[in-house]
Amino acid sequence: TNNYYPQRDGQIADLDTQALTSSGLLQRHLPESQVVKAFNHITWNQITADATPPGTQDRRALTVAGDDAVAKAQVTQLLDELGFDTVDLGPLTESWRIEPGTPGYGPRLNADELSAAVVAAVRAAPR
Repeated sequence: TNNYYPQRDGQIADLDTQALTSSGLLQRHLPESQVVKAFNHITWNQITADATPPGTQDRRALTVAGDDAVAKAQVTQLLDELGFDTVDLGPLTESWRIEPGTPGYGPRLNADELSAAVVAAVRAAPR
């Protein structure tokens, strides 16, 4: 659920130069864990407010990104159980596609809309 905000977190060189994503940095700090980025583009109160059963038209979608297929499958199942469709971004190196300032970060989007938003994302120039 982490997002990098330099004004809050201070400057982090590996993130400012885009050597790593915030999730990639977390994975580096937790080498024995399997990090899956999810829930970073929804507010806490929307988790219950926007949840709907599977098959609901325009069901809200959330992204997942991670380097371990089993861990991503577990998070995808959890998201479905909580009431959300999933858009898989691929590995943690692609998790920048749903960070602050990207089109998919924040708005309530269904799977098709979120898929289009993450494809349209442009990575900001290194700071």
